[in-house]
Amino acid sequence: MSLEKTLLMNELFDCYQGLLTNKQRDMLALYYKEDFTLAEIAEHYDISRQGVHDNIRRGEESLENYEAMIQLNHLRKEKYQLLKQLKKTDLNDQQSEIISQLEEL
Repeated sequence: MSLEKTLLMNELFDCYQGLLTNKQRDMLALYYKEDFTLAEIAEHYDISRQGVHDNIRRGEESLENYEAMIQLNHLRKEKYQLLKQLKKTDLNDQQSEIISQLEEL
């Protein structure tokens, strides 16, 4: 699995984990956040590696579908880029404070 995919799945998971089933959320958390192997997850749930793989695949597809519809991750990245550009301009203290507050959101 590529680093880019892992990073993307972690970002999407952070945005949409509440929309996943409990099993998808738990397995994706173990796989992407805790770096468990399919075999370790299978042992933990007492199911086959193929069962784990299928659940993770469905969870990934759900995350990608949610992002395609809602675009929270895309908008978050776009907001960050705009704030970064704005920071490079001449700002007064109040404007700089507002930007700092927006970055914390």
